[in-house]
Amino acid sequence: MLGWGILFIIASVLIAIWPARIASRKGHSFLIWFIISLFFWWITLFWVTVVLKGPPLTAKERADEKAVNKALEREEG
Repeated sequence: MLGWGILFIIASVLIAIWPARIASRKGHSFLIWFIISLFFWWITLFWVTVVLKGPPLTAKERADEKAVNKALEREEG
């Protein structure tokens, strides 16, 4: 019976890494999402994939994006 418990713990840790890595790539804390994922991995996987957004854009990034969009509009029109 001890073998199944160890196998369950290993599987839980490995599965919890999945949503935590997605959150980490979006700029959020790996450790916090890993701990949450240990208990609710199916919910956190959905949350970090669909609901969680990346880090907010800086003013420079927004200006660059606006300039690119304006240039694309000029090319099309």
